[in-house]
Amino acid sequence: MSDSNKKTMIETQGLTKDYGNFIAVDDLSFSIQEGEVVAFLGPNGAGKSTTMKMLTGYLAPSSGKAMVCGLEVANNRDEVANRIGYLPENGPLYEEMTPLTLLNFFGDARSMDQNYKNQRISEVTEQCALETVLNKPIGKLSRGFRQRVGMANVLLHEPDVLIMDEPTAGLDPNQVLEVRKTIKGLGKTILLSTHILQEVPEVADRVILINQGRLIFEGKPEDLKNESSLDAWFNRKTMEAA
Repeated sequence: MSDSNKKTMIETQGLTKDYGNFIAVDDLSFSIQEGEVVAFLGPNGAGKSTTMKMLTGYLAPSSGKAMVCGLEVANNRDEVANRIGYLPENGPLYEEMTPLTLLNFFGDARSMDQNYKNQRISEVTEQCALETVLNKPIGKLSRGFRQRVGMANVLLHEPDVLIMDEPTAGLDPNQVLEVRKTIKGLGKTILLSTHILQEVPEVADRVILINQGRLIFEGKPEDLKNESSLDAWFNRKTMEAA
């Protein structure tokens, strides 16, 4: 499928979120096409998490639009929830449950047919390489395995779009590699936030970079990959503009 024939799966139009005098997201517009993996970059406090919460319906925008699969999120929250999988940073998991009981619990909460639920549990267990820990308490698992459990949970209902907030935060290098491998193998439209510049070429087709809630760069990962940090990128851009 050519790029011109691909659907727009995520779109923001003048998206803005303010808290009184503080503007967390400021007139932000971008779009993501079907099958793209897009890294959503910015320093801490840039507005990434706020943008993601508006895309998933957790927050209402002050103005502008957030759209998923052609649906305006504010007016179609239930339908969008069925089309999207959201993995927040440090997403809550029930530590006394096993991955298997957790997936069954959320499958039932989504009113999934028993046969379909069992099929999907088997599929996401393989996708996220959870076979060896499926019956172990989540509270006993490493941070890397917990992140994979969270990923399996958001994949359970076969969403069209995945939104992941700092999915490798706090992981050791081996765990980071495993999570990146999982993400690359999903074959989904993915918006993935990170503040780790070195991560971008490993997972993303395209980069959206924001600072202070505003879009400041959109392009290919190779345009950023030679920088050692976001600070270096910002310093270079500041010097170029001087």
